[in-house]
Amino acid sequence: MTKTERFLSSIRPYPVQVAFFEAREKRIAYGGARGGGKSYAMRKKLCMLALKYPGIQILLLRRTLPELRENHINPLRRELKGLASYRESTKEFTFRNQSRIKLGYLSADSDVLQYQGQAYEVIGMEEATQFSEEQYLALTECNRLSGNLKGDFVPRMYFTCNPGGVGHAWVKRLFIDRIYREGEREEDYRFIPAHVWDNEYIMQKNPDYVKALQALPPIRRQAMLHGNWDVFEGQFFPEFDREKHACDPFEIPEDWGCFAAFDYGLDRTACLWLAYPPDKSHLYVCREFCQSDLILSRAAEEIGRRNKSPSARFFLAPPDLAGRRQESGRGGFEILTSAGLSHLNRADNARIPGWRRVREFLQTKAFDGTPFLQIFSTCTELLHCLPKLQFDKNVPEDAATAPHEFTHAPDALRYALLSAPFLPFSREKAEKVQKKTLAEEFFGKRNTDYYSFLSE
Repeated sequence: MTKTERFLSSIRPYPVQVAFFEAREKRIAYGGARGGGKSYAMRKKLCMLALKYPGIQILLLRRTLPELRENHINPLRRELKGLASYRESTKEFTFRNQSRIKLGYLSADSDVLQYQGQAYEVIGMEEATQFSEEQYLALTECNRLSGNLKGDFVPRMYFTCNPGGVGHAWVKRLFIDRIYREGEREEDYRFIPAHVWDNEYIMQKNPDYVKALQALPPIRRQAMLHGNWDVFEGQFFPEFDREKHACDPFEIPEDWGCFAAFDYGLDRTACLWLAYPPDKSHLYVCREFCQSDLILSRAAEEIGRRNKSPSARFFLAPPDLAGRRQESGRGGFEILTSAGLSHLNRADNARIPGWRRVREFLQTKAFDGTPFLQIFSTCTELLHCLPKLQFDKNVPEDAATAPHEFTHAPDALRYALLSAPFLPFSREKAEKVQKKTLAEEFFGKRNTDYYSFLSE
């Protein structure tokens, strides 16, 4: 038996690792939870590629040098003894067939510049959520044919990952939510989930590791044990649960109430329509409109065009739109109204009280035990952005305003829940308290728009 045959025969993958080995998409991610054998799978896959394709150029990355050395350099020096030579100065393994595995680390965003102009048929990003999206995108430019490869090969990238970290958002977008931008093709991406229960070695030799994961704090346990991508350290709304708060869409009955709220910025417009049944047992976010690069009048036209079945009784707009616009000298509400968006009300845009109200709606249960707030599964941007909000590092009860692209739809929800005369309340209170009393208690006698809305 040759050394290559001996090496290949020593690989005994678990079923989920076999799926990772056999995948042929251009972007393949593996993991999601702790203990799924991610590092092992990455090393073995890259080594098999190096042995199969003479001259292939492979780049394997970790965030820091100690992680790189502990998880890959030291194990590879043992595993590839007699198959490849290692050069410490360049941190690369060169095989007899001229294939090469180069190992690197990116402790700072600028470190990625060292790879500009280089070409690698395969790039592996270990613990991909520890890398920024800017680093990932810069590396995609290096993922191309090097000219050294002998034979046909389609360049590809491999990722291992757990929820959390600076790169949580872009990894989740591509592999979990599967939301793609221009130039990204759905068929190029595949996610292979793995859990500690898939790791036969740990389950047989170290079963206490499962108990250690089960003993983690609730949020971290959901991420590290179950691979839940909707919870992570620093998440602003850990109460959000896609399985509980998202529902299948249905046709809204004609006798239901409906109103809308929107957040506007030149970078992004987000509008949400919210509907509720006559008994006010639930509140549903039933429709959304989200689009970038719209002037205010065009945004109003697009929102008005979509205000159908159910149509909103009134719209809640950010109060800063009431002032005069620098570009036109006209008031924002005047522009909105002239573009066909009538029945406007100023939204209450207080941040901390607004986020408290959102949290209250997420936590409150309806009479049937389900969450009071339900979001149609077709409202993909709100479902994508709401769990991505993080705590502001300087204001403990506020949500961070960056990354800014995640804030618009949640802001619209905040306006709706804080400003609209609609609060979850018990059946007993609903039966005992008159609507007029509720309206005056929460919104004041002066607010006739809200009073008539609640009294319908």
